[in-house]
Amino acid sequence: MSTPKIALITGAGTGVGRAAASALSADGWTILAVGRRLDPLTETVDQITQSGGTAHPSTTDVSDAAAVDTLFNWIESEFGRLDLLFNNAGASAPPVPIDQLSVEQWETVVGVNLTGSFLCARRAVALMKSQTPSGGRIINNGSVSSQVPRPHSAPYTATKHAITGLTKSLALDGRSHGITCGQIDIGNALTEMTAPMANGVPQADGSIKAEATMAAVDVGRAVQYMASLPADTNVLHMTVMAAEMPLVGRG
Repeated sequence: MSTPKIALITGAGTGVGRAAASALSADGWTILAVGRRLDPLTETVDQITQSGGTAHPSTTDVSDAAAVDTLFNWIESEFGRLDLLFNNAGASAPPVPIDQLSVEQWETVVGVNLTGSFLCARRAVALMKSQTPSGGRIINNGSVSSQVPRPHSAPYTATKHAITGLTKSLALDGRSHGITCGQIDIGNALTEMTAPMANGVPQADGSIKAEATMAAVDVGRAVQYMASLPADTNVLHMTVMAAEMPLVGRG
């Protein structure tokens, strides 16, 4: 009997995180569903188990180093290894001019999006290096904001640009340990966070326009593909987006 593959997904209670958890579970992964709220995590776990999969919830604030240490200590003692980390948890700030943002709002976004990804990657790499057999894969959620900003999105855009640097550094430093790292940039997946796009969101020219969206399940399939690759193959950077969203072009 083969050893189960263990996947840790942050922000697994809703949206892209839940879609990725479901897709990976269908491929036989044991899912460790992490988030700040227990109720959504329980819903994710229930959906997986009702479909015949295996999943476990863990309420963890990824911006808290002590909480992340507790999470990874549990993973190591309970499962003995980690094969995949999907750094998906994210936070955003109100879409206002930067001079109207508080330092606390900035720090919240940086704490979850960037520091949280660092803290989880740091412990994941340590475990992946020491486990037998060694190695594993990290996938970071970069968002298309790692490429271009939306109006009034300085904290979110800055952290997502930084995620690209983190991804490349992890991909380089992980080579000698059999650890791969790739990034998925997601554009307009339909979730609770992006639902207002149907009513119109600010554009670069100052107008308000509705934008096309895509199903979160298709993002889950993309993550599933990245995770399914053999250890000697890596998708360093993937963009999956609503085909008609205004990312490419002028205006």
